[in-house]
Amino acid sequence: MQIEMKGIDKSFGSNQVLKDAGFVLSDGEVHALMGENGAGKSTLMKILTGVYTKDAGTIYVDGQEVHYKNPQEAEKAGIVFIHQELNVLYDLTVEENLFIGKEIKNKFGLCNQKAMRKKAEEALNRLGVHISPSEVMSNLSVGQQQMIEICKALMVDAKVIIMDEPTAALTQSETLVLFDVIRSLKKAGVSMVYISHRMEEIFELCDRISVLRDGTYIGTKNIPETNMNEIVKMMIGREIGERYPARNCKIGKTVLEVKGLTKKGVFQNVSFEVKAGEVLGVSGLMGAGRTEIMQAVFGNLPYESGSIEIDGKEVHIKSPIQAMRCGIGFITEDRKVEGLMLEESIEKNIALANLSRVSDHNVMNRKKEDDLVKKGIEELHIKCFGPNHECGNLSGGNQQKVVFAKWIYTDPKILILDEPTRGVDIGAKKEIYTIINELAAKGVAIIMVSSELPEVLGMSDRIMVVREGDIRGVIGKEEANQENIMTLATGGTI
Repeated sequence: MQIEMKGIDKSFGSNQVLKDAGFVLSDGEVHALMGENGAGKSTLMKILTGVYTKDAGTIYVDGQEVHYKNPQEAEKAGIVFIHQELNVLYDLTVEENLFIGKEIKNKFGLCNQKAMRKKAEEALNRLGVHISPSEVMSNLSVGQQQMIEICKALMVDAKVIIMDEPTAALTQSETLVLFDVIRSLKKAGVSMVYISHRMEEIFELCDRISVLRDGTYIGTKNIPETNMNEIVKMMIGREIGERYPARNCKIGKTVLEVKGLTKKGVFQNVSFEVKAGEVLGVSGLMGAGRTEIMQAVFGNLPYESGSIEIDGKEVHIKSPIQAMRCGIGFITEDRKVEGLMLEESIEKNIALANLSRVSDHNVMNRKKEDDLVKKGIEELHIKCFGPNHECGNLSGGNQQKVVFAKWIYTDPKILILDEPTRGVDIGAKKEIYTIINELAAKGVAIIMVSSELPEVLGMSDRIMVVREGDIRGVIGKEEANQENIMTLATGGTI
């Protein structure tokens, strides 16, 4: 299927998101669509699939002008959009999520459970996903839920599949499985639009790259004829320099020490320490227990045995409130569900996490609140219309900066970062890395959980590898490389 979009304009109120944007997709190609957060990539694809109505421009599919009124019309035409925001019904099973609105029925009009179970198992096996179709979605990790969304698209006879940050929640091994599926679909003539901020993936997988900047089409490059620096310059209009800013923080005394932490069936005998000014990277395959260990440290997941010490004194943390009082901050894996109130303003999100700083004797002080929020917007370079800008209308990178602002101003001794740059563009990533380094320079002990091995290697002083709830080893900077990390993550020794 061939698609051509020309002269697309789209505004939301006074905010023009797309201006004379365009995109061309050829038969059987994997075409990357790149740009900073807020560049208009997802909006352009939502216009193609009928989620939004364009203000101007034309769309041609196989030479015929089309206008899909809704995603269902686009799907019937063979165009499927896997959104970055997971379209998951958490209280239903995997099988029910896969077939909702597409149930297989018998001659009596009843659901054919046997046929649906077989088709679900085939789709899951194709992606190498070892999850029971009867499992409830709320019991799955974000990465597993993402794989179920990809399965949905594969179960439709799609001619074009649009993937918006499909690997943001996947581990390296799951990403490789997905790449194999994409390559097999390409051989079968399926065209794919691949929206991602992960440069390494795009240069490995895609045929061409088209770039949007500030809602305008900048250009298209064939992968063999370009390089990462050229694409970054097209995206942000300037050179970015080194991807990971130099670290020269002075590492101090041990701030956090975890001893023998255990929760049966989740993690066992977990022991590690983090020092002031240190970035401890945490790596491992999906489901290894990385997030669960950090949730236990933060008091959000009860553990059965073991101890936690802060500054050499044992603490008994039973809730996130207690963790905060002990000086622990936690930037969670899923900012949209756990990190932000999307319907509320930047001001409310930052202020609610810092009530003691913006109140006098339990009464809100408006000036203190305004000063703190304006400081956050300025220091973290949050692109917005002001403190009252609704967080749900910010780009992914700016949403993540709001989450950072919430926690930074609580003055944490220890800051846990769970996938801190997921779904964030390369320019915003570097800004976040700089914030991490600045916090470390102030003596904050930082734990950074990440599925991106280059990020772990580029930012960490030491790397702790978790496998099946067990600490397989802690690697110093000198011996840290992808091979050693993956060896430990898969059960080997180094």
